[in-house]
Amino acid sequence: MAFHHRPDAPELPDFSMLKRLARDQLIYLLEQLPGKKDLFIEADLMSPLDRIASVSILKQHEVDKLYKVENKPVLSSSEQLCFLVRPRIKNMRYIANLVNADKLAGRTRKYKVIFSPQKFYACEMVLEEEGIYGDVSCDEWAFSLLPLDVDLLSMELPEFFRDYFLEGDQRWINTVAQALHLLSTLYGPFPNCYGIGRCAKMSHELWRNLEEEEDGETKGRKPEIGHIFLLDRDVDFVTALCSQVVYEGLVDDTFRIKCGSVDFGPEVTSSDRSLKVLLNADDKVFHEIRNEHFSNVFGFLSQKARNLQAQYDRRRGMDIKQMKNFVSQELKGLKQEHRLLSLHIGACESIMKKKTKQNFQELIKTEHALLEGFSIRDSTSYIEEHIDRQVSPIESLRLMCLLSITENGLIPKDYRSLKTQYLQSYGSEHLLTFSNLRRAGLLTEQAPGDTLTAVESKVSKLVTDKAAGKITDAFSSLAKRSNFRAISKKLNLIPRVDGEYDLKVPRDMAYVFSGAYVPLSCRVIEQVLERRSWQGLEEVLRLLNCSELAFTGGTKDDKAPSESLRLILVVFLGGCTFSEISALRFLGREKGFRFIFLTTAITNSARLMEAMSEVKA
Repeated sequence: MAFHHRPDAPELPDFSMLKRLARDQLIYLLEQLPGKKDLFIEADLMSPLDRIASVSILKQHEVDKLYKVENKPVLSSSEQLCFLVRPRIKNMRYIANLVNADKLAGRTRKYKVIFSPQKFYACEMVLEEEGIYGDVSCDEWAFSLLPLDVDLLSMELPEFFRDYFLEGDQRWINTVAQALHLLSTLYGPFPNCYGIGRCAKMSHELWRNLEEEEDGETKGRKPEIGHIFLLDRDVDFVTALCSQVVYEGLVDDTFRIKCGSVDFGPEVTSSDRSLKVLLNADDKVFHEIRNEHFSNVFGFLSQKARNLQAQYDRRRGMDIKQMKNFVSQELKGLKQEHRLLSLHIGACESIMKKKTKQNFQELIKTEHALLEGFSIRDSTSYIEEHIDRQVSPIESLRLMCLLSITENGLIPKDYRSLKTQYLQSYGSEHLLTFSNLRRAGLLTEQAPGDTLTAVESKVSKLVTDKAAGKITDAFSSLAKRSNFRAISKKLNLIPRVDGEYDLKVPRDMAYVFSGAYVPLSCRVIEQVLERRSWQGLEEVLRLLNCSELAFTGGTKDDKAPSESLRLILVVFLGGCTFSEISALRFLGREKGFRFIFLTTAITNSARLMEAMSEVKA
C-alpha cells in the first residue's frame, strides 16, 4: 500500500515564503555592515542556515570567510566581524574574549552580533559585565520557522525541551508566540484553536496578546488553515519513548535525521565515502515509503527495482529516433530514481543488520508488554539484563522511564534496585540524571501507600506550577502521576485484534507501533477534532492532570472557506516524533483532512534521554 492522499485532499499552503522572508531579513542585517566581513556561526545554526542561504548567497553580500564559533583562538584579519549565534551566555563570553583581546592589542574593528531567533536581556547583561556592550551592535534575526518539508515546519530549538520541561524556563514561549503570529499574518487567522498543556496555554495567551496589539493586520484575510492544535510534549511521554518502526522514524533512530537531512555512511552508500541526503517529498522513492511500517519497505523497494529494470530494458528494441527521445527525456529521471533506490535499499540493509545484532524483536516484545501492562516482572528482568550487559546507557534509561510511566511510578524496591544497578553498571556520574528524570516525571518512585487523598491532590495542583515555590520533591512527583493504564483504557489505545494485524493495510493509527498501541497524543487530537471541543473528555483531562490546562479559542469565523476547514496545523511544544507525524498523516487520509506539523524540533527517545542526561555523550 503506497501512501497517497485522496485526490480531493486539500491543497497545502506554500511555506517556501517563510524561507524567502528569513533569507531577506538575514541579507538586510548583513548589509548593515557594508563592505567585506567575516562571519562567525554557531555550530547549531549551521544546518538551518544552510537550508536558507547557501554560501554563495553569503559571498554575494560580501561575507569573506566563515568561521565556526568554537573554543579555538581565531585569526581573522578582517576589519569587520559578524557573529550569528543563539542567545546563550557562553557565546557572549566567546565574543567578549575576542573583543577584549583586540582591545589589548590596540586593534579597532567593527563587531555585530546577530541573535537568532531572538535576543535575551541576560545576554546583553553579560556583554555589559564584560565591558564591551558599547563596542558591539546587537540585532535579532527572527528566524524561527524552517520548512523541512511541504507539511513540516520546525523551529529547530532542540533545547526547548530541557529548558521548559526540566528547568521550567519560559523564555522560548515568546519565540513560539511570535512564530504563531507570523503564521497567522501570512496564512490568515485560525478559525478554530484547541490546546492542552501549561506551555500550550501560555503560548496561546501570549500569541493572542500579540494579535490584539496589532489588531487589524489580519482582518479580512481569508483563513487558509481551519484548525490549530497546540500540545505539550509532557502530555504524552510514552509515545516519544517507544522504538520507532515506520521507515522515517527508524532512519531517525538509526542515523539521526538532522534538519531534514541524513548522513549515510559507507555501509549504506557501498562506496568509501559518506553522503548527505535530503529526506523530503522531493525524493520520490522516500516519499512513498516514509510512512510505511518497516516490514513492507523491502518488498516495496525490490518491486520498484524490478520496474526500473523493465524501463531500462525497453531501450533494447529502439530505433535511433526513439533512442534519442529516451535519452533526452527519460534517462535522467531513471538514473536519479536508480540512485535513490540503491541508497534506500542500502539504508534498509544497514538498519536490518543493526537491529538483528541488537535483537530488536525481543526489545519490541518487551515494549509492547509494558504498553499493555502484562508480565511486568519479565519486563523488569529484561531491563536489569539490559543494564548488566551495558547495552547502552541511553537505551537502558529509556526502558526504565517507559516502565515507570506505564506503571505510574516504580515501587520503591524496584526503583532502588534498578537505580543502584544502573549506577554500578554505567558509572556514578549518572546520579544527577536520575534527579532530572524524577523532576520531569519521567522516572519516579511511588510513595509508600501512594493513593492521593483529596488534600494531597489539592496541594499537588498548586505544586505543578513551578512558580508556586518548590515544595518538596515528594509532592511534586505526586503531582505528576501518569495514570497511563487508566488513560489507555479510556481512550482505547491498545487495539483488540482478532487474528493478525495486517501492517500492509493498516486499519488504525496503531500501525505505527506494529498494531500494538495508538499514540496517545494523536488519539487526543483525533477525539477533540471529532467533537470540535473538549466536551466529553473531562475524565481523560483529569487523568492527564490537565483539567485546568485544556482550552479552545480561535476567531470562530463562520465564513471560513470549507477547503480550509480540512487543514489542521498541529503544534508540538517540546518536540514530536516521525511516528506521530506518520500516524496523523494516516488519520488525515482516512478522514479527508490534511495535517501540517509545527514542532520546536524533531525528537525521538534518544534525544529525550540525552536532554535529561547530565553526562554528555
